[in-house]
Amino acid sequence: MRSSHVDWSIGNILWIIIGGAIIGIIARLILPGRQNIPWWSVIVAGVVGMFVGDWLSSLIGVKDTGGFDWIRHGLQLVVGIVAVWGAAALLGRGGTRKAA
Repeated sequence: MRSSHVDWSIGNILWIIIGGAIIGIIARLILPGRQNIPWWSVIVAGVVGMFVGDWLSSLIGVKDTGGFDWIRHGLQLVVGIVAVWGAAALLGRGGTRKAA
């Protein structure tokens, strides 16, 4: 059985944040319509996409392959899209503004 240990070193935490931001931004660009949500929620949604996508890829046995892990990254992106959609549903700010 494989260990699900996560390396919490500073370098890995930075990579998780950077990778999460990339996944979140791409997910937001792919998702149709405007998501009026704060920037931090896009990063959090991307980080969720990374972790859940990794977990799903390990369940189906495609987490570590020889070469670029297209399936794992695809799963991360799909989960990131769902997470950005969920963040927009929960945190979306109304598009109407009151006149001053």
